[in-house]
Amino acid sequence: MCRIVSLIMNKVGDAGIKIDEIKTVLGFDFGMKKTGVAIGQMITKTASPLTLLKAQDGAPRWSVIQALIDEWQPQLLIVGYPLHMDGAEQPMTKAAKRFGNRLNGRFGLPVIWVDERLTSHEAEQVFVDLNKSTESDKLNIDTISAKLIVEQWFHQIETDNNLG
Repeated sequence: MCRIVSLIMNKVGDAGIKIDEIKTVLGFDFGMKKTGVAIGQMITKTASPLTLLKAQDGAPRWSVIQALIDEWQPQLLIVGYPLHMDGAEQPMTKAAKRFGNRLNGRFGLPVIWVDERLTSHEAEQVFVDLNKSTESDKLNIDTISAKLIVEQWFHQIETDNNLG
């Protein structure tokens, strides 16, 4: 986990953007059939579930992502980086990396990846705690996972700033 987090910080700097220039981020919990999206605000270091994007013929709905970018004007995109518990890559790792690279290529925004181990489990717990018996496009396990991915990045940059 620490190895990936240190790479994340380098990617933000390498992209020519400084942490203090980031106001809004969009976070993605990528999946082949559906992708959870969350919005994060740097000033408060908080994130909220935003929407669920269902794939169309196995492909992300790029026009919907474009509309979200137009509406929220993020300076940074965060994509969950799926790994096995031992840190090894899994089949979804390559797909999530490709999705992030395509986000960067299509929209010209910097993309970073955040280790998403345990976010689905934690999201399921949050979902149960909210006593939600049905899923909506805004509040479901995938959007809660995206929220947790963004919050994990906020927590890590806070930790890094306190160490430095």
